[in-house]
Amino acid sequence: MRFERVRLSNFKCYDDADVRLDRGVTVIHGLNGSGKSSLLEACFFALYGSKALDNTLDEVVTIGADDAEVELWFAHDGDAYHVERRVRATGEQAQTAKCVLEGPEGTVEGARDVRGYVEGLLRMDAEAFVNCAYVRQGEVNKLINASPDERQDMLDSLLQLGKLEEYRERASDARVGVDRVRRDKRGSLSQLDDQIEAKEDENLHARLNDHRTDLESVTSDIERFEGQREKAVETRDRAAEILDSHEEKRAELDDLESDIEALRETISETERDREELAETIADHRETRTEHREELGDLLPETELDGSADDLPEPAAVESRLDDLAERDDELQETLQEVTAAVSEHTTKAENLRESADDLESQAEAKREQADDLESDVAETRDALGDRREKIDGLAERIDSLESEFDDAPVDFGEAETLREEVGDDLSEVRETVASLESDVKNQRERIEEAEALLEQGKCPECGQDVDDSPHVESIDDDRERLAELENDLDDARERRDDLEDRLEEAERLVEVESEIRECRSDQSTFEQLLEQEEQTVEEKVEQAERLREEADDLESEAADKREAAADREDAAEESRERVGEINQEVGTIRERRERLERVEELLDAVADATDAVERLRDRREHLKETNDERRERLAEKRERRSDLQEAFDEDRIEGAREQRENAEQYIEKADAKLEELRERRDELQSAIGGVEAEIEELESLRERREDLADAVERLDSLYEEAEQLQRMYGDLRAELRRRNVESLEAMLNEIFDLVYQNDSYARIELSGEYELTVYQKDGEPLDPEQLSGGERALFNLSLRCAIYRLLAEGIEGAAPMPPLILDEPTVFLDSGHVSQLVELVEAMREYGVEQILVVSHDDELVGAADDLVRVEKDSTTNRSSVRRESPEDRLAEAVEADD
Repeated sequence: MRFERVRLSNFKCYDDADVRLDRGVTVIHGLNGSGKSSLLEACFFALYGSKALDNTLDEVVTIGADDAEVELWFAHDGDAYHVERRVRATGEQAQTAKCVLEGPEGTVEGARDVRGYVEGLLRMDAEAFVNCAYVRQGEVNKLINASPDERQDMLDSLLQLGKLEEYRERASDARVGVDRVRRDKRGSLSQLDDQIEAKEDENLHARLNDHRTDLESVTSDIERFEGQREKAVETRDRAAEILDSHEEKRAELDDLESDIEALRETISETERDREELAETIADHRETRTEHREELGDLLPETELDGSADDLPEPAAVESRLDDLAERDDELQETLQEVTAAVSEHTTKAENLRESADDLESQAEAKREQADDLESDVAETRDALGDRREKIDGLAERIDSLESEFDDAPVDFGEAETLREEVGDDLSEVRETVASLESDVKNQRERIEEAEALLEQGKCPECGQDVDDSPHVESIDDDRERLAELENDLDDARERRDDLEDRLEEAERLVEVESEIRECRSDQSTFEQLLEQEEQTVEEKVEQAERLREEADDLESEAADKREAAADREDAAEESRERVGEINQEVGTIRERRERLERVEELLDAVADATDAVERLRDRREHLKETNDERRERLAEKRERRSDLQEAFDEDRIEGAREQRENAEQYIEKADAKLEELRERRDELQSAIGGVEAEIEELESLRERREDLADAVERLDSLYEEAEQLQRMYGDLRAELRRRNVESLEAMLNEIFDLVYQNDSYARIELSGEYELTVYQKDGEPLDPEQLSGGERALFNLSLRCAIYRLLAEGIEGAAPMPPLILDEPTVFLDSGHVSQLVELVEAMREYGVEQILVVSHDDELVGAADDLVRVEKDSTTNRSSVRRESPEDRLAEAVEADD
């Protein structure tokens, strides 16, 4: 894999940057804090998105910008790819607005899908990328500082051995699961064996044959009893026919006796009814006479003509009633109208009085409201004086604060810019202090080691005896270098302290500016409030005058309404007098109507009595004719009774009665026996069904046992296969780890011997548990942490390069490795070890690494570069720019420097 080009827009400290990257060694060079590392972090972010960040997406967007863009062009396994990411920071939290990867297989969209595609393409996630190919700043000693278990997990993951452990665990889980199912199946098989043995002990087939034999015997008895019962039924039915005929005649004779007696009683009752009808007719005639006498007394009091002997026609009475009813209706209508008028006048008078009361209440409320407004005006005018005093106080405070900028290093409004500039300078100085402190520490360690060797009589450079050694004087150079570094460090610290003082002053001026703006805002607010309150006072005075005028108008309107209410009350009194007159006339008409209605009732009663007399006379005559017919039927029934009494044979009837009783007794006994036999037959049939069901259940149990036995046999085979698979994955993982450890140990020794050419160390040993040991020439083992700072850093770089080489050769070209990226690898190296780092880079290039990217501020690494990318930061804008230089450009610069 090879990075070809990266383009940035508003990414961290870059406004715009576009860099082409070629094969070979590319050094990204610049001062500390210039933004070198951010260039490669952009490549890492383009591949893996948020997984490449230590914090959130907000950190990638340049301060003040709305979005950031990163584009990366790279080649992998002979194919070209282009990935683009855009992050938008306009909301509360930055989000990915666009993520697209274009490759030979098409386009992939979406942050998650693109990251997954890259992980599959490179066969590593973001963490594996960092552990394998990307040595980030400050993480040079990551592998050596890790515990053996952590180192083992890192390397196993990179070498894809973790998958084998995952497969082994899956096989183990499968084996345990199969064993659990197998035990359950074996338990079920044992239960089935017990059930089958219990069923076989019950001798089901013999029981079934016995039940069937008993059933045949019972069925034969049932058929015999049923045949004999049918004969008894025939005998009973013949006797019953004789007895039924006798009973029919007996019943007919009884019916005739009953009919004869009933006819005699009916005839007697009918004669009594005729006598009662004669009495009722006499009563109706008497009632009619009484009604005629009452009519004779009542008619003179009415306007009708007639007497008790000469009654008036009902039509004349009805006509007169209609006239009176019509007059009554007319009076009722008039009464309703006058009553409605009374109610209307009364209601309107009451409404007018209530309206007058309401108007007077409104007038009183408006006067009270006017009083309140005048009181508020007085209070507001007192408060206006206090408000003016506050405005004057704020003006004085603003003048006092603005005077602080008279001797300030910046004008008002520029304090925030000053704070940012000083803050950026302070950040750079702090980085310089940290770098110098590290260099001083390394230099002191080097001098201490050299002094210790001198005390032992050894040369600090080569470790040989001091006598006649040309390297003894180098320790003086190291001390001079240390003194220079310490002077530079003191100057940097003094500069840092001065910038911290300036930053504190700038922050104070920012606070003053903020307070001035706040005071100006308060002053403007108070002035607006003062103006609004003065305007409000005038409005309230005008409103109070308007309310008093409205109150006078309301009181005048209330007086008018009270006068109108009195007029309405007078009209209501006149209507009440008219109501009394109408009610008196209505009473007279109702008395006349009551007399006429009584006359009408009496006329109807006389007519009803006359009709009842005629009707009852007709009914009495009809009853006489009915009794004559009943007497004729009575004679006929008496003659039929005599004929039936002569036809009875008592001996024949008694014999038939005995035959029927004997047959019924046998049928009763036969039915009881048949019920008993049928119950026995049902029991036997049920028992046969039960035994047959048990036999079927036994066969089902045997079939289930065969299936379960087959399943147990299959599970035994599956358990053995899972166990073999588990052992295979474990053995394969152990064997691959052994081979990788051997290869990694050989490559590590080869690289370390190449770059660290001295006689101090014999070899490096890497155990199967990834524990590292360095052996000196005398065979004494050392823990890598016992090495000096520079040697320890170089040791770790060698280890990382050996891992990279192992992965590149182990994959056999199927998935080419990413570029080897070294971010500030010289932080813990002195000048001598930097030269060894250059040799390490050259060695990796000779091993066939297609692209090596080194981020450094060290000038010594520039000479080892095929391409140079310079990064500079503008101190005014605090923005970085990038410039690519060719070897010819650097050669020309070197010639000019020599001239």
